[in-house]
Amino acid sequence: MRIVIDTNVVASAIFFGGRPAELLRMVVQHELSAVATNEIVDEYQATINYLLNKYEDRPLQLSIVPIFSAMEIIPVTSKIEVCRDPDDNKFISCAIDGHCYYVVSGDKDLLSVEQYADIKIITVADFLKLIAEKK
Repeated sequence: MRIVIDTNVVASAIFFGGRPAELLRMVVQHELSAVATNEIVDEYQATINYLLNKYEDRPLQLSIVPIFSAMEIIPVTSKIEVCRDPDDNKFISCAIDGHCYYVVSGDKDLLSVEQYADIKIITVADFLKLIAEKK
């Protein structure tokens, strides 16, 4: 199953663990395929760098390198504008170009879209529940 993962999920997994970390472990173990664009990876890195400075004493729950290495980086050609926050459009565009059915996010603006074409925008908890039901 191919998915796009929002930055807040990646950051939460790395710094706080929990369900987001469970999702990313599945990506690293190739149980799921995560797709991203260079723009999305740049946003991941900028957010992680910011949080490293903010939480410099906090031990990381996951290593960044295996996560990024496990992701498929694709070029983006679609440009959609459906999100209240224009910065969130890149995740849906990536899902379109990466032939994904899910964008996994904790962002209320992105989650409010709920679905675009065949792409569902879903929380980590709901996505993990969906995966468990399919097993």
